[in-house]
Amino acid sequence: MPLLHERSGPVVVLTLSRPDGRNAWDEDFNQGLIETLSQLEDDPEVRCVILTGDPAGRAFSAGANLKDERTHRNESPAGFIEGLPKWRRFVSHLLTEFPKPVIAAVNGYAIGIGCIATFCCDIVVASEDAEWRLPQVKLGILPAYGGSVRLARWVGRGHAMRASLGYPIDAREAYRIGLAQWLVPPETLMDKAMEIAQEISALPPLAVRMVKESLNRGQDIPNLADAALCDVYRFMALENTEDAREAHGAWREGRVPQVHGR
Repeated sequence: MPLLHERSGPVVVLTLSRPDGRNAWDEDFNQGLIETLSQLEDDPEVRCVILTGDPAGRAFSAGANLKDERTHRNESPAGFIEGLPKWRRFVSHLLTEFPKPVIAAVNGYAIGIGCIATFCCDIVVASEDAEWRLPQVKLGILPAYGGSVRLARWVGRGHAMRASLGYPIDAREAYRIGLAQWLVPPETLMDKAMEIAQEISALPPLAVRMVKESLNRGQDIPNLADAALCDVYRFMALENTEDAREAHGAWREGRVPQVHGR
C-alpha cells in the first residue's frame, strides 16, 4: 500500500508515497486512509497524526492521475448515484471527522485533491517550497468535496475564489493569509511538524478532542449564541474528567501534569 505508516510515541506520521508520480492521488490512498484512520481512532495511545508526502516525489501530492482516461469520468448517472456512499467516505470527511488533531506537513506541490486534503486537516505546517493549486475549473470541473468552501473557512471568500479559479498560492502567501500556521525551511519541515505534534500530544487528550469538535461543529451553527451554548455542555463534561482535576492541581503545584484521557 502506498500510504506509509510510522509511529513515534503518541504521534503517527502518514506519508502519501507514490514518488514516481509525484505522490499522485488514487483510490488506494483513500482506501489506505479509511483503514488506517479507523485503527488510529480506536488506539488510545495515539494522540496526533501528521499527513505528508514522500519527499522523493518532490510534492505533497500532485492530485489526481490525469494520465488515466477514467479519471473524472462517470460511466452513467446510475453508477454515480450508486457510488455516492463511497464519496461520503472520501478523504474530506475522513480527515475532518477524525477525532484527533491532524497536521498537514506540506512539502512541495499540493494540487487538486492533494490541495483539498490539506484544508481537511486541523493545522498546516508549510515548507518554503510548498505551493497550493486548484486546477479543476481549467479542466471543466470544480474543486469537489466542498474544496472551495473549506478553503473559504480558512482564508475567506475572496482568497478562496481566486484559488478556485486556478491561481496558485505559494508558501509565503499561504502563511500571510492564514492557510499555513507555520512556515519553515524544507529541511526542517518534519522536525517542526513533529515538535508541534508532540506538544499537542502532551495536552489533555479529551480537551483536545472537544476543541476540534467545537470548531468543526460550531462553524456549521449559524447562531453564535447557540454555538456558545453547545460549548457550555462540552466545558461541563470536561470539568468532570480526571485530566482536568490533574491539570488544575499540577498548575497550582508548579509541576507537569500527567494526563491519560480519562
